[in-house]
Amino acid sequence: MSRDSNKRVLILAAKTGYQTQVFTEAAGRIGFEAVLATDRCHVLEDPWGDNAIPVRFEDPESAATHLAATASPLDGIVAVGDRPTLIAALTAERLALPFHPPDAVIAARNKFAARERFRAASLLIPEYIRLPLDANINASAEKASYPCVLKPLGLSGSRGVIRANDPLEFAAAFRRIRALLDTSEIRRLRDDGDQYIQVERFIPGNEFAVEGMVTQGQLQVLAIFDKPDPLNGPFFEETIYVTPSRQTERVQRLIIETVTRAVAALGLLHGPVHAELRVNGEGAWMLEVAARPIGGLCARSLRFAGGATLEELILRHAVSEDVSGCRRESAASGVMMIPIPKDGLYAGVSGDEVASETPGCPEIVITAKRGQKLLRLPEGNSYLGFIFSRGTTPESVDASLRLAHQRLRFEIQPNLTVMNG
Repeated sequence: MSRDSNKRVLILAAKTGYQTQVFTEAAGRIGFEAVLATDRCHVLEDPWGDNAIPVRFEDPESAATHLAATASPLDGIVAVGDRPTLIAALTAERLALPFHPPDAVIAARNKFAARERFRAASLLIPEYIRLPLDANINASAEKASYPCVLKPLGLSGSRGVIRANDPLEFAAAFRRIRALLDTSEIRRLRDDGDQYIQVERFIPGNEFAVEGMVTQGQLQVLAIFDKPDPLNGPFFEETIYVTPSRQTERVQRLIIETVTRAVAALGLLHGPVHAELRVNGEGAWMLEVAARPIGGLCARSLRFAGGATLEELILRHAVSEDVSGCRRESAASGVMMIPIPKDGLYAGVSGDEVASETPGCPEIVITAKRGQKLLRLPEGNSYLGFIFSRGTTPESVDASLRLAHQRLRFEIQPNLTVMNG
């Protein structure tokens, strides 16, 4: 893979943040020019000083038309996060650049649409129904099979996902998700999927994540992550990812075959994908395939031949360079997304120096800022930070992440309600 300083890549992101910065830095390392576009205020003049093009994510057609007219010439497009993927697809379509098709992106972003395509492709999926927000909750609860999982259609990262074991828990979960979807933050997204809640049969088993790259519709698996912590509810906060997988070759082949079929069912063609699925005695159950890379700073847990990062591979692939020969490093690696233990205001962390001395734990990144309001799942959508580890075996990486986390002490102050006297 050669260095080419003439390549211009559009990076679409929901906002300027640490993942966007990582992609910008990766572009600089390989000699690409990064052109940013974010959903910032279009009235203020470059408030973050990064020359990003302001676009309105709630109007993807207009945003794509604007970008096609103002960002050209471009050699490739990358979307960071779920929301920018549709604008990226529409912009790529207008400029005849490689990316996933808009209809495939729309299906991947909507849990119901994705389930419909998986079912048509005869993939193993849980039974599901889609209920409008004004559905009769008690009647729906009586008809449901238990245990089940209630999900908003358009949110990601397990946000709003709640398990219910009986009609009372069903009703409470439905009301809680409906309240989340009624917040101003969600309403302003103007996503039609946010008018529904999906109810699915709970699938027991081990959960996995797959990071891959799709070229002309063909999936190249870059990594299979084990999720060693059980995700049985009532909420589904992900914590530890470890690769390579400790599963047998047969199970890993089953995972790859299932994700490959899911990618084809959605019609994804060109770009990174991040897939989630569960495996039990009945087989591999497809949960979702997102048309974007792994979120947050989790990609830092992956390194490829020659020290290349996932972001570098994605950027090169976006401009149609051949990355099919890239292979993950031989060492085991992993990441812990540091969970928020309670709601409140972030006040600081101690023990990080001791934690960083944990064998196999080279890096701890705290992304929470002092004074930041913290909110746990299912309403929240963030973590305190990330812990990264490398080692000779997945078991040593897993143990390193847990020990480092135990050594951290987070101070979270209660939210204070101001009373007007």
